[in-house]
Amino acid sequence: MKLSRRQFIKFSTTAFAGLIATPSIHLVTNNELNHPVVKTIHVPIRNLPEAFDGFRIVAMTDFHLYPYTRPELVRKAVVLANQLKPDLGVFLGDYVWQDEDAMFDLAPLLAGLNAKHGIYSIIGNHDIWADVELVKQGLRESRIPLLLNQGLQISKGDSSINLVGLDDGWSGHADLSLAYEGLPKNTPTIMLLHEPDLADQYAHDPRVSLMLAGHTHGGQVRFKNKPIIAPYLGKKYNMGLYQVGDMWLYTGAGVGVISVPIRYNCPPEVSEIILVSSISP
Repeated sequence: MKLSRRQFIKFSTTAFAGLIATPSIHLVTNNELNHPVVKTIHVPIRNLPEAFDGFRIVAMTDFHLYPYTRPELVRKAVVLANQLKPDLGVFLGDYVWQDEDAMFDLAPLLAGLNAKHGIYSIIGNHDIWADVELVKQGLRESRIPLLLNQGLQISKGDSSINLVGLDDGWSGHADLSLAYEGLPKNTPTIMLLHEPDLADQYAHDPRVSLMLAGHTHGGQVRFKNKPIIAPYLGKKYNMGLYQVGDMWLYTGAGVGVISVPIRYNCPPEVSEIILVSSISP
């Protein structure tokens, strides 16, 4: 069942608040809301050019600036990301929540991420539900390229990989064929798409080596490594690394929160994805 924006917000807020009501004192005293961490993942990519072995991608997602996510948390996350000296930086959508003008506070902070081969962004469902044109404007004013069913080549010497970004898969019009226009077909491809459960749809495309997604916040609260609640299109692949057919998928836990300002066993995440020809022992 595809939920509307109003149905999703009402359901997620009510359900989440109800589920955490009983253990609320423990959750509040152990709240990880403002303590971002780096998660490092090595991903083996088929036919990866030798020049890209060890290529470092930093991914951040689901900021939802205001009222619960504050600028200082984003600053901390960007500082952590810069310490990794990334080759590439990507933002996976959901920049705002209740205040679309927050984009003009957020985007300059994100623009502080330094990566050798640049930083790129995609759109999430909440950006469309808020005011996608304002979100686009904020990205544009901070010179953060937006990949909206678009792709490009990342080159090192004579070698390259593809980077493609799709429109939101829930409330937008994701189109991989359009994103691939002009790109070589036999080159390893990193695909950015906000909702992870759509991996089942794209795993059948042999061109895509790795999909990076967000959307779920990891559930914000996890017990026994399972979220207490997960959103539409984020239930199956809710956090971490998965192999879906011949494609890899990584779902980041996100930086910000919605519904309630709590994270437990699921701190704000800066994802460090290292491409390798094979898994190191």
